[in-house]
Amino acid sequence: MQRISAILDRVAPKLPELKVTNVFDFIKMNLPPREHILSPWLPIQGLAMIYAPRGVGKTHVALGVAYAVTSGTQFLNWSAPKPRGVLYLDGEMPATLMQERLLTLMNDTKLSVPFKLITPDLQNGPMPDLATCKGQLMVEPHLKDIDLIIVDNISTLCRSSKENEADSWLPVQEWALKMRASGKSILFIHHAGKGGNQRGTSKREDILDSVIVLKRPDDYKPKDGAIFQVHFEKARGFIGEEAESFEAHLTSNLDSHAWITRPIASSSYDQVITLANQGLKQKEIAKKLDIDKSNVSRHLKRATQEGKITHHLQAF
Repeated sequence: MQRISAILDRVAPKLPELKVTNVFDFIKMNLPPREHILSPWLPIQGLAMIYAPRGVGKTHVALGVAYAVTSGTQFLNWSAPKPRGVLYLDGEMPATLMQERLLTLMNDTKLSVPFKLITPDLQNGPMPDLATCKGQLMVEPHLKDIDLIIVDNISTLCRSSKENEADSWLPVQEWALKMRASGKSILFIHHAGKGGNQRGTSKREDILDSVIVLKRPDDYKPKDGAIFQVHFEKARGFIGEEAESFEAHLTSNLDSHAWITRPIASSSYDQVITLANQGLKQKEIAKKLDIDKSNVSRHLKRATQEGKITHHLQAF
């Protein structure tokens, strides 16, 4: 009989028992308030994604988030209430470049919590594929005292998941939900496609608390360096000023760097529209904003097409 029972267990294993709660009992439960790892958009047991086109600054932001969380400090317009452990999974950055960025970012700071890195150049074999059970198990031994897992990026670290097939994302989704149930948060980093939207299936967003997209400013020039706009496409649990878009600009010297942020409403495009509608000439606008006349002309052309110019324009 025992042998038959064992065979039946292998063929049809016992299902885990579901916990069903009466709604009236549930609403009376004394549940702790949901705290944040990084306020306002990354809660404890939260799932989030940042995506952007190549070269816009995804890894800059991901590392900035990681350092703010481990040090309990601020990054851009976001703040970490206290230090928490981070595991950073880097799927494609050369080790020397990753080292340079971390040295500039941390500057000999001592941390009280783990800040762990798994990066491809230090491995004897391939990086974990989180779309497979094997890849998930490879990461598991390194999760002690870790509160946030940063997956940089989906294309390199979820390789078996076909980007355009919704069902192909399910193994990663199940892993993410398992991590959340165990008390951990995950930040996915992803590429944008040619149209500016995230590559592949939008099903990824179903379980996410927050989705952030990084975009170049309209008047961006390569000499401007690392500058981008931050937009919230999904903001669960926060509204108003906390969910407003802003612009971030990286300023650097030989030993360190700093981020400067400002509301997007004060970007040059909006300022050109305001000044043009006040009756200023193109030359006057360029001088007042300290930008090239060609940029003023480009902004005015776009604004005119969009019907935002209400004053008769004068070229000089």
